[in-house]
Amino acid sequence: MLRGTVGETPAPDARTDPVPLRPLTRTDGYLPIEDHGLIGDGVTCALVARDGSIPWLCLPNFDSRPFLAGILDTDRGGRLDVTPVGLRESAQRYLPDTGILVTELQGPDGRLELTDCLTLRKGADLAEPVPSGRGELLRLARAVGGAVDVDVTLAPMDGVLVRPELGSWRIQWAAEPGLEILFSCSSPVTVAGDGAIRGRVRLEDGERLTVALQWSGQTHTRIGTEPEVLIDQTAAAWREWAGRLQYSGPQNDLVRRSALTLKLLDHAPTGAIMAAATSSLPEEIGGSRNWDYRFTWVRDAAFSSYALRRIGMQDESNAFLAWTLRNVERDDRASICYTLDGKRPGMEWTDLALSGYRGSGPVRWGNGAARQIQNDVYGELLDVAYQWVRSGGVLEPPLWRALQELTEEAIRQWRTPDNGIWEIRDAGRPFTYSVGMCHVAVDRAIRIGELCGLPFPEDRWRREAELIRSTLLERSWDPERGTFTEHLTPPGETGHGGLDGSLLTLPLRRLIAADDPRMVATTEAVRRHLDAGDGLLYRYLHTESPDGLAGGEGAFLLCSFWLVDNLTGQGRLDEAVQLYDSLCGRATELGLLAEEIDPSTGAFLGNFPQAFSHVGVITSGWSLGRALAGREGNAR
Repeated sequence: MLRGTVGETPAPDARTDPVPLRPLTRTDGYLPIEDHGLIGDGVTCALVARDGSIPWLCLPNFDSRPFLAGILDTDRGGRLDVTPVGLRESAQRYLPDTGILVTELQGPDGRLELTDCLTLRKGADLAEPVPSGRGELLRLARAVGGAVDVDVTLAPMDGVLVRPELGSWRIQWAAEPGLEILFSCSSPVTVAGDGAIRGRVRLEDGERLTVALQWSGQTHTRIGTEPEVLIDQTAAAWREWAGRLQYSGPQNDLVRRSALTLKLLDHAPTGAIMAAATSSLPEEIGGSRNWDYRFTWVRDAAFSSYALRRIGMQDESNAFLAWTLRNVERDDRASICYTLDGKRPGMEWTDLALSGYRGSGPVRWGNGAARQIQNDVYGELLDVAYQWVRSGGVLEPPLWRALQELTEEAIRQWRTPDNGIWEIRDAGRPFTYSVGMCHVAVDRAIRIGELCGLPFPEDRWRREAELIRSTLLERSWDPERGTFTEHLTPPGETGHGGLDGSLLTLPLRRLIAADDPRMVATTEAVRRHLDAGDGLLYRYLHTESPDGLAGGEGAFLLCSFWLVDNLTGQGRLDEAVQLYDSLCGRATELGLLAEEIDPSTGAFLGNFPQAFSHVGVITSGWSLGRALAGREGNAR
C-alpha cells in the first residue's frame, strides 16, 4: 500500500473548516445533481459524486463523447467508483483555491478520504494558452480512523474492450478509436463477466490506494512518481493562478470559487469558455428540455469574459476575445456558438442508448440552436471587440472590415424576428433583448472607431443607433401595464408581449439607466410577474410566451442576479444585499451552482455547473461591493 501524506498547505485566509458529513439520498437510483463536484485540467473535466463515483468524464476534450456518463444512465452510462463497503454518509470539499476535490466517505468502521484531480504538469501556468494537463485522472484514497473495505469499479459504456498490460489495463473505445486509455490500480482488480473492472481491498488505518486513468497516447505507468507529488504540483499550479484574483466585496469565498469554476470550464488552448460541463441534465424532471451545453456560446462567454476582467483575470478574458475575433475574421460572419476548435456544432441528435437523468430523456448531443437566427450575436461580438480594444488589443484592417460588416448586418436585421436569447423553438419574434443588442453592436462599433481612430460612417451609424434605441423604448413599452415587454409591437398593430427576465439586462447594456422611472417600474413588474418564490425568478412564463416546447422548467438563477444588479443600480442596496446573500446561499457545500432551481424543493435543475450562474455571483458581487464602498465613503 502507498503511505505518506498529501501536502495540503492552505491558501492564506482560505476556509479550511471541516464540512459536516451527511447521509446520501437517492431518487430513482440517482443522487441529486447538487451532490457532485467538478474537477478539470483546462482540456476536459469530470464530475465526482458524493458517493465516491465519477459518473461523467468526456475524453479527450470537454465536447468529446463521454467515456463515463452514469449521471445520464446509472445502468448503461458508465462510472468509476472508489467507494467504502457499507457507505453511511459523506461530504466534499475543495483543497483551498484549487480544482482538487476531497470526498470524505464514512464506512462502518472507518472513514475513506478520497482525493481526486486531473493532474497538471510541474510548473504549469494556468494563465498560458497551452494545455497544462497530463492526460490523467488520479484518485488517491486513504483510510482514516479505522479500517475500510473499498470497492473499486470501472464500468465503462458499451463499445469498450479491456485487456491486461504490464500490471495495468489497456482500454480500446469504439467512440474514440485513436485514443489510448490506460487504467491502473495499486490493488489487484479483475475483469468481470459484464466487462467491468472490479476489485475489493481492505485498507487499515493510514493505508493508501491509488487509482488512475491515463489517455492522450500516454502508455507509461507512473513508476517513480508518487501520487502525493502529483497532487502537490497540481495544487501549486491552481494556487498560483488563484493568487492573481482581485476582489474585495461580499461573499468573498464564493466569488473566488466561482472564478475557479469558470476556469474549470475554460478551454486552455483556445480561451473558449463552455456554457456548462454537461449535456442533457433536465430543466424539469421527466421533461424533454435537455440540451447539450458543452459549447461556447458567444453570449455566455462574453458575460464570462466580462466577469473575469472585473476580478483581475485579464489573461483569460483576452484569450477568449482574441479567439472569438479570429473566428469571425476567418469565417467572415457571426456564429451563435462554437465548438472548442472554432467550428459550428454538429447537428443535434438523440442518443437512444441512454435513458437520461432520473429517466428524463431524451439525451442529446450537439445543439440545434447553433443554426437559429439570434440577432443579439452582433452586439455580443461587437461588445467583445470593444472590450478587446479597451484592454489594449489591436484591430488589424481585415478584422475591422469584418466588424464593420457585422455592424451593417445588425442595422439590416434588427427588425427581423428571431429566436432570441432563450433560443425558443417556435415562430420568431422581434425580441426586445435582440433589438437592444443590435443597438449595442452599432454603439460599440462607434466607440471602437473613435477609440482607435478608424474610418467609419459616423453620422449614419449614429442615426441608426438612435433609431434602434428610440424604437425599442417606444414599441416595447406597454403603457397600460407600465413596463417594457419581451418583444416589440409590430408597426400598425396593438397589444404587447409578455415579460421575460432579459428585460433586466437593459441597464447592464447601457440602453437605459437602472434608476430611470420606466426601468424601475419594469424591475418591479418582472419581479412580481415572474416570481418563483424566495427571490427566484422564471425567465418567462410558457403560458404567455410560447416557445414551441412541451413541459416546464425551473427558476433561472441568472435572472435573479440581474435583479440584484438592478436593485444595486437603483440604490436599493439593503434589498440587493439580502437577495444576493440568499442566492449565494443556494450554492452547494463546494460553492457550485446549476442553471436552474426547482422552486418547490430547492433542488438543482439543468446543466451543471453552469457558467451563467457563476458569472452572476461574480458580477453582482463586484457591482454590489463598489456600491457599498461608495455608500460607506459618503457616510464618512
